[in-house]
Amino acid sequence: MTLFWRIFLLNAAVLLAATALLLLGPVTVSTPVLLTEALILFCGLVAMLVANAALLRLGLAPLERLTRAMTTTDLLRPGPRPAVSGHREIAALISTYNTMLDRLEAERAASSARALSAQEAERRRIAQELHDEVGQTLTAVLLEITRVADRAPGPLREDLLRAREATRDSLDEIRRIARRLRPGVLEELGLTSALKALTSEFSMGGGPVVRHRLDPGLPPLGPEAELVLYRVAQEGLTNVMRHAAAERADVVLGSVPGGVELLIRDDGRGLVDAAEGAGLRGMRERALLIGAEVAVGPGPEGRGTEVRLYVPLVGGARGEAVDGAGGGTVDGGERA
Repeated sequence: MTLFWRIFLLNAAVLLAATALLLLGPVTVSTPVLLTEALILFCGLVAMLVANAALLRLGLAPLERLTRAMTTTDLLRPGPRPAVSGHREIAALISTYNTMLDRLEAERAASSARALSAQEAERRRIAQELHDEVGQTLTAVLLEITRVADRAPGPLREDLLRAREATRDSLDEIRRIARRLRPGVLEELGLTSALKALTSEFSMGGGPVVRHRLDPGLPPLGPEAELVLYRVAQEGLTNVMRHAAAERADVVLGSVPGGVELLIRDDGRGLVDAAEGAGLRGMRERALLIGAEVAVGPGPEGRGTEVRLYVPLVGGARGEAVDGAGGGTVDGGERA
């Protein structure tokens, strides 16, 4: 039975019941209508409206639940699907909506995996070019300046030495950029060593003091999960450096029941009701590729910001192309 006919029959049943009561009941209507008769008719009308509203609310309740689910659905934060209930048409609509969500999440995960994989490949290419071409060119310039400075007269030699130091600083900066683009430590020494190097690099950057507490007895993680953990830590610390105005930041990695948890916490100014930026969306997209979850909120006692990434140990992997789990950090005034 279609929705139209169900609503029609509900209304018809209420009207038939009212007509039967009017025909079979002791109530009569005179001309002109008496006050008591008008009151009885008014009460009957109110009763019909209430009964009709209750029946319609009961019949359309599944549609209201579906509407609420539609307004709150976020593909970056998968939640439980609406329960399939109601009559045939409504149940079919809810089932179709759930199927559509499954398809959209799968397509988004696949497209995100391809995009992030291409982004990571581009990071590696740029890092390789910086190291092989720009780095070698600056090294050659540095050596040439040193050679000329050794034979230059006093006043000119001082200028050449300053140019040499500026060139050496530029070379160091190029190397730091290349390391951030392509985490060679992660591939060669593993996640714990890579996170230690990352926190040390940020601590020496002139910003907040970054401390780390890393569990040495972590369960085995795949290269995709390790790359996601590293990139989330990198983006979280970059966000702290740029926007938090913090004095201290902590990076904690440890085992929790059923998985591994990464925590980045600072004592800065907090979220300040800022809109969710590209950095946090990138974290969520990377986390979804391995079935992980990202939660962002205020730190202990309401101070600072806390980014928490939970990576389950079994199941939940959504893509094999997580090799591209790179992403940009927030810029401008947004908090990631």
